[in-house]
Amino acid sequence: MQDLKTIEIETNPNPTASVIWLHGLGASGHDFEPVVPELGLPANAAVRFIFPHAPNLPVTINGGMRMPAWYDIKAMDLDRIVDTEQLMASSDAVARLVDQEIARGVNSEKIVIAGFSQGGAVAYELALSYPKRLAGLIALSSYFATAATVRLSEANRDIPVNVYHGTRDPMVPESLGRVSVAKLKEMGLNPAYQTFPMEHSVCLEEIVDIGKFLKQHLLV
Repeated sequence: MQDLKTIEIETNPNPTASVIWLHGLGASGHDFEPVVPELGLPANAAVRFIFPHAPNLPVTINGGMRMPAWYDIKAMDLDRIVDTEQLMASSDAVARLVDQEIARGVNSEKIVIAGFSQGGAVAYELALSYPKRLAGLIALSSYFATAATVRLSEANRDIPVNVYHGTRDPMVPESLGRVSVAKLKEMGLNPAYQTFPMEHSVCLEEIVDIGKFLKQHLLV
C-alpha cells in the first residue's frame, strides 16, 4: 500500500505527543477534525493530531462500490468476514506514520492510536503488534477483527486501552465491543469499557472521556 495522505492539526508548535486517529468506512480524515477542540486539552498542550485518509477500495457488502476503506468487508455477520490481508496492509501503512512521528522527534511512548469502526480494527492490530512502546489505544464503535492472528508485541503487552461503544449501534452491534474487550482480557490486557445510548457515532461525553485519557497518558 502506498503512503497514506493525511490531515495534521497541531495544538501548539513543536509537538511532544501525537495522536493518529483512523476514520470509519466511507469517511475521510476530515471526519474527526472537529473533535480536537472538544477534547478539553490544556491550552499549553503541544499535540499533533494526524488524521489519515483510507485508500479507495471496492467493498463487497456495498455491491463492490469503491469507497474509502481500510479493507474489504465481505459479509455483515457477527464474525465480520473481512479481507485480513488488506487490514494488515493498512496496519503497515499506519505503522509508517508512527515511524514518521518518531523520526520527527516524538517519543513512541507519547503516541496514541485511535480508530472508529473499521479504523478501530486497524488500530487494534497496529497498536498491539507495534514493536516499540506506545502510549495507548482507543477503539470506538469497533471490533477486534484480527484477535486470532495478532502478534502481540512485548512492548505493548500491557498498553492502556479504552474501548467505547453505542448501545443502539445497528452497524457494529455492541456485543462486538464486549467480545473485543473479552479477547483483550484473555491476552492479559486490562481495557476500560464504556457504553453510551447512541447509534454508530460519537457523543460529547465520549469525547470528553477520550480527552481525559489523552491527558493521563500523553501529558504527564
